[in-house]
Amino acid sequence: MSYETVKVVYRKYDGSLHWHHSGLLLGEDEHGVWTGCAANSVGRKGHGPEVASPHAFVMLFPRDAWWTAAFNSAPHKHEIYCDISTVPRWSDGEVTMVDLDLDVIRTRRNPAKGRACRVFLDDEDEFEEHRVRYAYPPEVVRSARASAAWLMEAVTARTAPFDTAPRWLALVS
Repeated sequence: MSYETVKVVYRKYDGSLHWHHSGLLLGEDEHGVWTGCAANSVGRKGHGPEVASPHAFVMLFPRDAWWTAAFNSAPHKHEIYCDISTVPRWSDGEVTMVDLDLDVIRTRRNPAKGRACRVFLDDEDEFEEHRVRYAYPPEVVRSARASAAWLMEAVTARTAPFDTAPRWLALVS
């Protein structure tokens, strides 16, 4: 099956380019729009060199929420990586959002290495630094923190949509 190519563009609050890559538009469901990348797809951080992802992954862009989520195929150490961001906006085959630094991550269980699955909030220090530097408005701070709290609960409990990625991953793995 052939899929339309879309551009995924994260920016920082000052408008500078952050992570960006092309992906395949896989479809939509009640949770939002899903894109995917096969193993060895490339992306860039800002204007830096291309970086290949050795593992396939899919991304979920909710319609009205302050976050995005990447679901990585095994054996990637992060099963789920959620970026707290502004609400994703679609225009002319591109989805854009502002990365607000906070991340909710679920690690992959690895019994061979004695590693249990763990969910944690990352980059709180970066969020605080950028909150001051870029003068995040109170509504942005409230929305980011509320999204992080909701994601911590939902990712830990494996509630939808954090239980639906395998069917989407199958399309790019």
